[in-house]
Amino acid sequence: MKIHRAYRYELAPNRMQRVMLAKHAGVARFAYNWGLARRIALHEEAGQSTNAIEQHRELNRLKKTDFPWMYEVSKCAPQEALRDLDRAFQHFFRGLNEGRKVGFPRFKKKGRDDSFRLTGSIRVLDNAVQLPRLGRIRLKEKPYVEGRILSATVKREADRWYVSLATETEIPDPVPPSGEPVGVDLGVSWFLTLSDGTKIKAPKPLRRYLRRLERLSKRHSRKKPGSRNRRKSALALARLHRKIRNIRQDFLHKVTTELAKTKRAIVMEDLHVRGMVQNRALARAISDMGFGEFRRMLTYKCAWYGSELIIAPRFYASSKTCSACGYVISELPLSVREWTCPACSTRHDRDINAAKNLLRIGTASSAGSDACGDPSGGAALGC
Repeated sequence: MKIHRAYRYELAPNRMQRVMLAKHAGVARFAYNWGLARRIALHEEAGQSTNAIEQHRELNRLKKTDFPWMYEVSKCAPQEALRDLDRAFQHFFRGLNEGRKVGFPRFKKKGRDDSFRLTGSIRVLDNAVQLPRLGRIRLKEKPYVEGRILSATVKREADRWYVSLATETEIPDPVPPSGEPVGVDLGVSWFLTLSDGTKIKAPKPLRRYLRRLERLSKRHSRKKPGSRNRRKSALALARLHRKIRNIRQDFLHKVTTELAKTKRAIVMEDLHVRGMVQNRALARAISDMGFGEFRRMLTYKCAWYGSELIIAPRFYASSKTCSACGYVISELPLSVREWTCPACSTRHDRDINAAKNLLRIGTASSAGSDACGDPSGGAALGC
C-alpha cells in the first residue's frame, strides 16, 4: 500500500545560506499576508472570493513593478504559501458549515512564522540536501529517506533551521501484531493506563520548566522594544519553548510506536480536549499532556504497522461502569481514584477499570455488535 511519510533533519547552513533561508521565509510570509489582506478587501468591497490560482497570477503580474525582490527566491515559496492560505479558508468555512468553532486565518508574524515549502527538484545526498534556488545545504546527521520526495518544508525554530521531507512510498501490507488487544485510558495523574494494569507517566515538561519559563518571560517583558537585549531574551525564551516541545514529542513518539507495533487492537476514548481545557484548574496539565497529538500519531502508526485503532463513544461512562458486573454508579468525582461496586463489591482502580471497559466495548464493536456492547443500544451501560 502507499503511505505518506515525513523525514525531519536539522540543517547546518553557512552564513550566506542562512540569509537565503530567511529571504525565502520572508517572501512566503509576505505572500500569505498579502493574499489574506486581498481576500478580506475583496470580500468587503464586492462580496466576492478568490482562490490560490487567481491570486498567484495576480502576484506574478505585480512582481516586475511592485515586488522585484521576490525574484531572488524560488517561485515555489510564495506559490505554496498561497495554497496554504487557500486550505486555511477551506478549513474555516468547513468548520462553519459543520457548526464547529474554527478560527479565522490570521496574519503571519516575523520570528514566529518563519517557514516555507518547496517542490520540484529535491535531492538527498550523503550528508546534505539539495533544494531549488538554495543549492546544497549540509545536514547535521546522515539522512535516510525512502520513497519519492513530494516536497520539502523548511522551518526555523529559535536559532535553528529544520527541513521536513514529505515522501510517498509503497510498502507491503502490514501483518497485524501478535499482541493482545488493550484498552487505553488517558489521564492527568497517569498519562496512560492499559487494561492489563500497565501505567505510564508523562514527563510533563511544561510543569518541569514552568518556573524557568516564567522567569525568562518576565525578563523579556522588561527589555526595551527593538533593543539587542530584547532579541537575546526572545531567543532564550524560544529555545526553552523548543526544548519543552521536543521532550513532549519524543515521549509521544516512543509511546505510540510501542503500542502500534505490539498490540493487535487499541481501544481509546474519544476525548473532547477543547472542552476539557475549559476547566481552569486542569487546563495547563491537560495541555501539557498532548492528548490530541497522541491520537493523531497513533492513528497513522496503526495504519503503518497493521494494528487496529478503535475509538469508543465520547459519552460512554467508562470510569463509572463496573467492569465486573456492568453496574453504573451515579456520581464519581475526579478526586476518587478507587471505588467499590455496590452491586458485586468489586474494588476498582478508577483508571484500570476504565481501560477494561474500553477494551470490552471496543472488542464488542469490532465483532459487529453495538459500539457499547449492548444490543439494546447501550442504555444499561450509560452510553
